[in-house]
Amino acid sequence: MRSVSLIFALISFSFLIAQEGTNMKKTVTPPELVRVAFEKEYPGKTPVWYEEYVGDDNDEIRYEAKYNVNTTTNALAIYDNLGNMKAYELQIPFNQLPQKAQVYLKKNYQSKSIKEIAVVVDDKNKTTYEVGVEKDSRFYDVIFDANGGFNVSLEKN
Repeated sequence: MRSVSLIFALISFSFLIAQEGTNMKKTVTPPELVRVAFEKEYPGKTPVWYEEYVGDDNDEIRYEAKYNVNTTTNALAIYDNLGNMKAYELQIPFNQLPQKAQVYLKKNYQSKSIKEIAVVVDDKNKTTYEVGVEKDSRFYDVIFDANGGFNVSLEKN
């Protein structure tokens, strides 16, 4: 009986560790400054808010507002704790990528491996395109500059 209890405890502990490693974000209620900034920029939109810690020491907080632009398009607005927008990400179809990016993706990835595509504008008004692809059972963000030039491919956990 003792060994059964020990095995159960180990399995339960393993399950908890596995869940912690999935990087699931918890929904939150943002500070009023952040909420008001979002409502001013996107009136009538209903976001789901998430919190993320960023920076070299995870000492900066970001609030992510995920919402539907329409029935087929999603967006993400990211704010700091003072309500300053840090980035905006909009889901787009493949044909809205710059031509250079389309050519690169067609050459290097099968179309079914492309899982998500977004245009991202940061707080310095710099535009990039992020394409989520799956290759060899791994997920990557392939990032292009505003002209569609390949920048980098980052593996995501």
